[in-house]
Amino acid sequence: MNFKIQILGSNSAIPYFNRFNTAQIITVHNEPYLIDCGEGTQIQMRRYAVKYSKINNIFISHLHGDHYFGLFGLLSTYKLNSRNKALTIYSDPKLEKMLKSEFSPINLAELGFDVFFVNLPKNDQVIFENKHLSIKTINLKHGIDTKGFLFEEKNGDLNISKDAILKYKLSIDQILSVKAGNDLVINGKVIPNKNLTLKLPSPRSFAFCSDTAYHEPIIKSIKNIDLLYHEATYCQDNTEKAAEVLHSTVIQAATIAQKANVKQLIIGHFSSSITNLNLCLAEAKPVFDNTILAKDGLTIEITRKHELIVTE
Repeated sequence: MNFKIQILGSNSAIPYFNRFNTAQIITVHNEPYLIDCGEGTQIQMRRYAVKYSKINNIFISHLHGDHYFGLFGLLSTYKLNSRNKALTIYSDPKLEKMLKSEFSPINLAELGFDVFFVNLPKNDQVIFENKHLSIKTINLKHGIDTKGFLFEEKNGDLNISKDAILKYKLSIDQILSVKAGNDLVINGKVIPNKNLTLKLPSPRSFAFCSDTAYHEPIIKSIKNIDLLYHEATYCQDNTEKAAEVLHSTVIQAATIAQKANVKQLIIGHFSSSITNLNLCLAEAKPVFDNTILAKDGLTIEITRKHELIVTE
């Protein structure tokens, strides 16, 4: 099953030519999740053939406009398209008040579908879970409360060897018991579960960390993950500016990736002052070679073998 990250917006506060504000679609086992919804997200969804009607969960990292202004229009579009499925928004609690104020002429209840709000916690914890995936918050360091999100795949049921089924002539009940992780007992003899089942592939993982100053406490949350998106708003010549506004430089993002031993780093959330993104890449690679640029429309598929397939 798939585990895919699609970049819809890669720029910081001010949209730039071919670089929209922050938004990403994370698809795990065919279920899409939207992280942030900057201005123009709907345009990008249409441009890159995102099936936005299938999105049931939206995660807003923080309440700076370049990360949520597109949400108002998206909800209106859902209403115009007669959406009837519930939508859950995970965010700072202030966002619920803002949306209720914006939609006061018709009221959120009159959108035609339920909108549920989940307040992001103060401490790192799991905020979403289903049989395929868990999503955990990561506390970032920014001017206001800001969260990153760690997506971790869950392993499904164990797969039984066909040879074991034939050898032991397993019944349906026995197969279900073994798939649940139990040993098999036949005539008083215990056959260990590991001798009956195939080794499961290790779970895939992705972390979204934007916006944040250089913040080493996040390393424990993202250690050894497959893919890290970390903001890199400025190049090294703007280190003082980055510190002032609590953002990261390219080299700082690469340093976090190196210390966390992640497999691949995507840098994004670029300042509009950076017109040549290859300069960013040139700064990052000496620190962490497995770095790529976040470009609008970029898709990264994490395979079961933990190989990364990048499509532009």
